[in-house]
Amino acid sequence: MLTNNFQFRHIGPNAAEQKEMLNTIGVKSMDELIEKTIPSRIRLKEPLSLPERGMNEFEYLNHIKAIASKNKVFRSFIGMGYYSAITPAVILRNVLENPGWYTSYTPYQAEISQGRLEALLNYQTMIMDMTAMPIANASLLDEATAASEAMIMFFNSRSKEKIKNGANRFLVSQDMFPQTIDVLKHELFRLVSNWKSSNIPTLNLQKMCSG
Repeated sequence: MLTNNFQFRHIGPNAAEQKEMLNTIGVKSMDELIEKTIPSRIRLKEPLSLPERGMNEFEYLNHIKAIASKNKVFRSFIGMGYYSAITPAVILRNVLENPGWYTSYTPYQAEISQGRLEALLNYQTMIMDMTAMPIANASLLDEATAASEAMIMFFNSRSKEKIKNGANRFLVSQDMFPQTIDVLKHELFRLVSNWKSSNIPTLNLQKMCSG
């Protein structure tokens, strides 16, 4: 038996402990426990099609590295907001790969989510210090999704007067990347609003606009 497998290091009781727990609640097996607790109408009628033996964590990491090594990285010329970037090693190690943000004792890795939040907070604070702005924002979203979230925020934060006047138009510069405009259009149709793109320098904002 491979005792370094994930389930032995992270999940639940061993066979003797399981038997003791089953005896305590008055059933003879895990199957009987499932039979008495899970409604039959939502249970699968046939066993899952799984291999007899899966890979453990060490084997899987080697397997995925072997697959990744087949990738060929070329210079991207797509442009349109997708540009190559160099991440300094100190940022990579202390922000993106900070070992303080993940641990070896929880299978759900909640610390990684906490680490993302801390990284964003650190970045926002740095931008505020560098620019002297009273507030700054950051996220892990791509540009198009971030623009969509901003549009939804504007739409949902309309004043009562604007809602009464039907201010459901959203103005977007024609110079934005096409993929960003496409996402905005899709989200705006969901909000049942009107779309209008315009040349910002010659635009007069109207009371009918939500943003």
